[in-house]
Amino acid sequence: MDQEVVSAGQYLACHRDRILCSLPGKPRFFSPPCYSYCACLLPLIWCSLAPYSDTCTHYVSQSMQQMSIHAAMEHAILAREQILLGGLEGAARRGDVVADLVVAKDGSGDFGSIKEAINEADLMLVGDGIGKTVVTGSRSVAGGSTTFNSATVAVTGDGFIARGITFRNTAGPAKRQAVALRCNADLAVFYRCSFEGYQDTLYAHSLRQFYRECDVHGTVDFIFGNAAAVLQDCNIYVRRPMSKQQNTITAQGRTDPSQNTGIVIQHCRVTAAPDLRPVQGKFRTGGFALNTLYYGEYKNTGPGSDTSRRVRWRGHHVITDPSTALRFTVRGLLSGGSWLPATGVPFTDGL
Repeated sequence: MDQEVVSAGQYLACHRDRILCSLPGKPRFFSPPCYSYCACLLPLIWCSLAPYSDTCTHYVSQSMQQMSIHAAMEHAILAREQILLGGLEGAARRGDVVADLVVAKDGSGDFGSIKEAINEADLMLVGDGIGKTVVTGSRSVAGGSTTFNSATVAVTGDGFIARGITFRNTAGPAKRQAVALRCNADLAVFYRCSFEGYQDTLYAHSLRQFYRECDVHGTVDFIFGNAAAVLQDCNIYVRRPMSKQQNTITAQGRTDPSQNTGIVIQHCRVTAAPDLRPVQGKFRTGGFALNTLYYGEYKNTGPGSDTSRRVRWRGHHVITDPSTALRFTVRGLLSGGSWLPATGVPFTDGL
């Protein structure tokens, strides 16, 4: 086998058909065939070239026993274009990321806007954190747009990653449907991001998507679409709706029962935003899709988790069998073990 040796303290990541060994300021990609065996032999990291294997990321995680795989992935320069948002000062603070491009309004970067910087390559957007790097827009259905086209940011390129960014639609509740982010990209990952709006905030349009440690704010149908999407360790904030409106968190849009799609909320917290008052009386639910929906609950905790007084819809299921619940996990819905390790984002594969 051919071997490539790099110094300890440099980082290793497997991205689909490529292994990346990152050197300070100079990432080096080896492709294809993929390295299917990688080992950390301190004080050296070495990579052995071998034929392509679907279990590449498995071998990386199992063999690097002397170095935390999460630490390596956290600091890896992934095999994709990376754009830093927030200027050179922010880039200096994030010493774990070497950017291909820097976007800064103050002129300190390569571009003054995200639109100027984005191309069709695999893309990673890195911000300074929730509330610090904010991308805003105000398009809405009431303002003359469509729901699809109202998105402040639309993601269509496969393998997209966003970290530490707030995506916000400022149209307001009176403007009805107004999307903060629409994603119809496969293998898309959002890590420590925030999505802020009212109706139709987060449009998980299609394909496989993973959200980790994110915040989602909204009023009506504010997590919706027909993706296979898993939200894990996220905060979901229910905001005060307009008069004669009621809060609906999810609105999954599948029309073909054979599709393997759905919205999974796992290890998340659903709470009222500061402007939302508790229900003062009773309200009626509509009758749309009650006989065709699938709504499952498995081992929820906290106030409101008692299922004994739930609605008696045919599509509502209290899941007690772990094997059934496993269908609605990163492993069961996304096959995440084959692609998420390369992103460097932490995740729980099963329950």
